[in-house]
Amino acid sequence: MDVPRLVKEDPYLQPFVSDFLRWAEKYAATEAALLHGKKLTDFATGHHYFGLFRTASGWIFRDWAPNAQRVFLIGSFNDWQELPDFELRGDLNGHWTLEVPAGAIRHGDLYALSVHWDGGQGKRIPAWARRVVQDPTTYIFNAQVWEPEEHYHFKHQPLLMGEAPLIYESHVGMAGEAPRVHTFNEFRFEMLPRIKAAGYNTIQLMAIPEHPYYGSFGYHVSSFFAPSSRFGTPEELKHLIDEAHGMGMAVIMDLVHSHAVKNVTEGLGLYDGTRTQFFHQGERGEHPAWDSYCFNYGKHEVMHFLLSNIQYWLTEFRFDGFRFDGVTSMLYFDHGLGKAFTSYADYFTPNLDDEAVVYFMLANRLAHEVNKHTLCIAEEMSGLPGLAAPLKDGGLGFDYRMSMGVPDLWIKLIKEQQDQEWNVGHLFYELTTHRMEEKVVSYVESHDQALVGDKTVIFRLIDKEMYFSMRKDQPNLTVDRGIALHKMIRLLTLACAGGAYLNFMGNEFGHPEWIDFPREGNGWSYKHARRLWSIADDPELKFHWLLDFDREMIHLFRREKLLQAPEIWRIHDNMPDQVLAFRRKDLLFVFNFNPAQSFEDYGIACDPAKFRIILQTDAHAFGGFNRIDEHMTYYSLPTGGLGSQHYLRLYLPARTALVLQQQPYVRVR
Repeated sequence: MDVPRLVKEDPYLQPFVSDFLRWAEKYAATEAALLHGKKLTDFATGHHYFGLFRTASGWIFRDWAPNAQRVFLIGSFNDWQELPDFELRGDLNGHWTLEVPAGAIRHGDLYALSVHWDGGQGKRIPAWARRVVQDPTTYIFNAQVWEPEEHYHFKHQPLLMGEAPLIYESHVGMAGEAPRVHTFNEFRFEMLPRIKAAGYNTIQLMAIPEHPYYGSFGYHVSSFFAPSSRFGTPEELKHLIDEAHGMGMAVIMDLVHSHAVKNVTEGLGLYDGTRTQFFHQGERGEHPAWDSYCFNYGKHEVMHFLLSNIQYWLTEFRFDGFRFDGVTSMLYFDHGLGKAFTSYADYFTPNLDDEAVVYFMLANRLAHEVNKHTLCIAEEMSGLPGLAAPLKDGGLGFDYRMSMGVPDLWIKLIKEQQDQEWNVGHLFYELTTHRMEEKVVSYVESHDQALVGDKTVIFRLIDKEMYFSMRKDQPNLTVDRGIALHKMIRLLTLACAGGAYLNFMGNEFGHPEWIDFPREGNGWSYKHARRLWSIADDPELKFHWLLDFDREMIHLFRREKLLQAPEIWRIHDNMPDQVLAFRRKDLLFVFNFNPAQSFEDYGIACDPAKFRIILQTDAHAFGGFNRIDEHMTYYSLPTGGLGSQHYLRLYLPARTALVLQQQPYVRVR
């Protein structure tokens, strides 16, 4: 077997070449055992076989429960009784089948399974159910027959992503301002135009598959094929995605294949009377930090279930891709908990789960086989070499890795260091460093930094003054500092991004409140499970300055296609001055993080050129002090003769950033 290109191009991986070859060998063996010469898209079609379907003569239901001894379909159509006409037939493979006439079941009926095994019996929501609803009075979940007379007909084709992803991370339920759960339709009407105007080209939807506990943020999934009914119907989700495509925006979803909720009735726990149907036995099958069950990726039936789930969301709803949640947890037997990952030897140990590696290789191959433009992002913090490298080069096949160290960097800096201690050279290094073969999604803060118990960047910068000094007629130096740094931090992170950028909804305008879902500890309140858009739109408040800056910044990067240009050249970093300058394409970025010192005629080395300012954080429209003349043309000047080093002489006020674009010289004949 040939040495992978990934290893050839990184000599430090040479001692671990056997690991890459072992992955390739296990991948090939698993592929052969699963596919038998078929395409992966032909294999991952369980959603077309298992579950409840209308037929020409009635209905057919199929399920897989190998430990079950008897299985009944129960529901509102038979008064939830175990009747002989609704008992499923089993075979030696653990497959159970039931056919009933057309009038026996109707659209909208509620149903479940009654599963009997040696020594026990229990009600189960079918694993492949496409719609699951919760009774508003009893709070009990049941599957619901969903065969409407008119299915949704898509009007737009899935988006072909020809540009770098600028991702707007969103949660449908908390996307509105009213203290309640919001819907797919409300998101379509109210949020799609807002996101479009903000310039983002990709929407990431959280909490789409059904989850019993709203406060889990959608990460304790129970029904993997059912869009959460608390937001609306499957048709309404399709309409949302279709309309986003019509507006030129891609839609990806959080895919949680890292674990599953422990719930027995609603979820897959003890589905056929055993935990080992879908999950590992013993400690390996339980996540110690998340109180959930861990899938057995070495089991072919589990692989079939999860891969079918990927194809289902891509084809049935036309999602454009996934952010795979909890990748680090899946890759390592200890879930990466408490690990620093400071050397290559930390990755290639017996702690690495080869079965999870093979699952990712197959999952990424399948996603791109369905649509070569599918976007696959790994939420992964260890930085495993090859994670976001192509399969053909020896990698796992992800398109991007979440750069999870970036928000940690900013929080640590704000918490532990005074402004005058910020090392701009270290900042640039940390923000631009990633593996040569991978692209990353950079971000200042996602939903994680906004959850109760943590603080957003704006709250760390301004703290209690968020409540007392955000009117324009209330001058406050703490707020001035916070607004200035909020803009600079976002601009620097985006300008240094290694391929893509992400923002969680509301963070673009410095949302003042944390996220706290309804729970017993807060009196089941929705006060903090919403977004206060009205304060961002209020011209009397300072929040719109941040919103307007973010919009201009995002539109600039899209217009100039900055993130498609991987090369970033550092030109200047002066720690005593706290001035940083670098180039990307024909744009020059200059940051003065100094909290007190402004500089006149500050020299930035460059080739002979002229520049114009196209964005700057000190503009009055963005809450700045208008100390910079945006209408000037800036010419580089030589230090001696024409052949000597040229410098651009700039006025750099304290806590400001400039973006200058090189202008073409017009030759006069």
